[in-house]
Amino acid sequence: MKVFAISDLHLSINNPKPMDIFGPVWDNYLDKIFADWKAKVSDDDIVLLAGDFSWAMQLEDSLADFNLLSTLAGKKIIIRGNHDYWWKSISAVRAALPQNFYAIQNDALRFDGLVICGTRGWIVPDGVQPFSAENQKIFDREVIRLELTLKSAQALRQEGDKLICMMHYPPTNFRREDSAFTELIKTYNVDAVVYGHLHAKKKGILSTVRDEIVYHLTSCDMTENKLIEICQIGE
Repeated sequence: MKVFAISDLHLSINNPKPMDIFGPVWDNYLDKIFADWKAKVSDDDIVLLAGDFSWAMQLEDSLADFNLLSTLAGKKIIIRGNHDYWWKSISAVRAALPQNFYAIQNDALRFDGLVICGTRGWIVPDGVQPFSAENQKIFDREVIRLELTLKSAQALRQEGDKLICMMHYPPTNFRREDSAFTELIKTYNVDAVVYGHLHAKKKGILSTVRDEIVYHLTSCDMTENKLIEICQIGE
């Protein structure tokens, strides 16, 4: 079983919102993602989708976007991004998802040899830009939520299992400094972190290693609309 990741698809089947206004990397980007997906992913594999899945405002309007990807191979694991306005009640989301889609919200899932957990996260203070009281409140809340998902993963994890943590926001600031997020990730012995949110107008490195944990940036425009292989479980 292979684990892949890609994020920030910004789908809009019911209410088209052209993404090519953000630059040529978005030209026919879905065709490129689909071609790469079909070339790499089998039904036994897992694809992690770290937020900003759909531009839809209501859950019912997002279903066309889910149905589009439901034709592709693999189990799809999603978390909420900052633009997933359609995502309100986690129970409603889970009830509406097509087969082989799974939603994580501050909890975790276990597959053979693999535990996946996740939460949205938030911008990390950098000591340069002013950090408002409201941002601090949300940041503190998201730290609590990250620990909830990691505790849930810890309860599921068996000896030898790999642990992948999904976040939408990067868990560090632009200087890649340690944060309350990275400290928790280290404490709970995560093997890999998958995140998105950053786009081509911002500089980013696709893979970095911190405390022997690999951090993967998977925003589709940053990966040239290709899925990133995170790990392989078993032979």
